[in-house]
Amino acid sequence: MNDLTSILSEPVARLGASTITLGHALAFAVLLFLGLFVALVVALWRSAKARAVAAAEAADHARDAEARMAGILQSQSEMQGRMGAIAEVFGARQAELTQSIGQRLDAMTGRLGQTMTEQTKSTHESLAKLQERLAIIDVAQGNIQSLAGQVVQLQAILSNKQTRGAFGQSRMEAIVADGLPHGAYEFQATLSNGSRPDCLVKMPNGAPSLAIDAKFPLEAWNAIRAADGVELQKAASQAFRRDIEVHVRDISEKYLIQGETQDTAFMFVPSESVFAEIHENFEAIVHKAHRARIVIVSPSLLMLSIQVIQAILKDARMREQAHLIQGEVIRLMEDVARVDERVRKLQVHFGQSAKDIDDILVSTSKVTKRGQKIEALEFGAQPVEDGTVAASSAPVAKVEGGARVADSKTGQLRLRVVEGDD
Repeated sequence: MNDLTSILSEPVARLGASTITLGHALAFAVLLFLGLFVALVVALWRSAKARAVAAAEAADHARDAEARMAGILQSQSEMQGRMGAIAEVFGARQAELTQSIGQRLDAMTGRLGQTMTEQTKSTHESLAKLQERLAIIDVAQGNIQSLAGQVVQLQAILSNKQTRGAFGQSRMEAIVADGLPHGAYEFQATLSNGSRPDCLVKMPNGAPSLAIDAKFPLEAWNAIRAADGVELQKAASQAFRRDIEVHVRDISEKYLIQGETQDTAFMFVPSESVFAEIHENFEAIVHKAHRARIVIVSPSLLMLSIQVIQAILKDARMREQAHLIQGEVIRLMEDVARVDERVRKLQVHFGQSAKDIDDILVSTSKVTKRGQKIEALEFGAQPVEDGTVAASSAPVAKVEGGARVADSKTGQLRLRVVEGDD
């Protein structure tokens, strides 16, 4: 024992001022071993606990996986059922769609056939109408060709001075005859100086007549239209201006007679286009004609002037008949005065009738009130002499505004009215 103690007490190492003995080394080794053992036990316990936790988690995961797998299987079965239902629905829908498409295709085919039939019919009708219109166009073309021939004939007529004057004269006569009454104009009348205007319009109230000339120098105008070069056109324009000035001077000298004709005369141009060309390109001629008191008129202006003259003639006739209208108005006023007098008499009769009706209404009102009083009669019990009330068949009158009076012996009704009657 002592040897063991001495052995254990032997120093084995020195650490600074401290001496480490064998016992200390063994104790340290034992403590180190114990620490390692405890650490190993703790590590094993922790490892076992970790494995247990891992096993528990694995079990939980396994249960979750089984639950999920079961849910997946259930979902898969539900999905299979839904897929089957969807397949059935899709099959039914596909069949319905196929049937609907077939019906629509049949309907569309029928409509297309009907449309093609209608289009064919419409095409045939359009072709028939087109043929009719082509026939009409052929007829119109024939008419146009005939009209072209007539225009050529008219041009040939107008190329002659006498026939051209007759054409302007006939057009002017047609306008005047359509607008004025018979007797208000005279064609080819002879004036005091021996000249004969184409038309002489008679003005009312003894006023001088209006002279109208229907001749027009068309040769120079045709030369202007036929001129090709500038020089030729200028020469034709000068010739046309000179002819118009000469014609205006002739009208002014022949047809403007003091006291016999108006101070103004008309020069009739039988074409609106020629009239417009004169006013557009030969304004100096128009001004010179105005200074010479000659008015250049086209068919439309002549028609307007004739309408104004017609209004003047109507006004003159109305003024001539003014005394007749005044007499008729006086007689009309006398008739109105008689009607007024008779209406006033009738008003007096109506007033008397209204008064009589008011009196009748007063009488009927009184009769109505008396009937209401009679209708208000009542029958009830009456008193006897001993002070008792006995039932009786004698009437008792109750009149509003009156008194009850009954005769117990005779049973007759006696009515005494308090308020007065009219």
